[in-house]
Amino acid sequence: MDKTEMAKVERYLRQTFANHSLRVVGRPKKTDSAEVYIGEEFVGVLFVDDEDGDRSFNFTMAILDTDLED
Repeated sequence: MDKTEMAKVERYLRQTFANHSLRVVGRPKKTDSAEVYIGEEFVGVLFVDDEDGDRSFNFTMAILDTDLED
């Protein structure tokens, strides 16, 4: 995933979630994925799916049960 693609996906996610502190950051030594942050908090991984010539992006976010505690 190059910087241009990360910027496009970042704009899309910011618009979709109405959150301008969302950031897409490249991963060291990985070209098929990027990390997603809200502010300084890591929230998930963005993977590139380039199967059959149709390029898409999959966002994976884990929610721990400890995150749900009041």
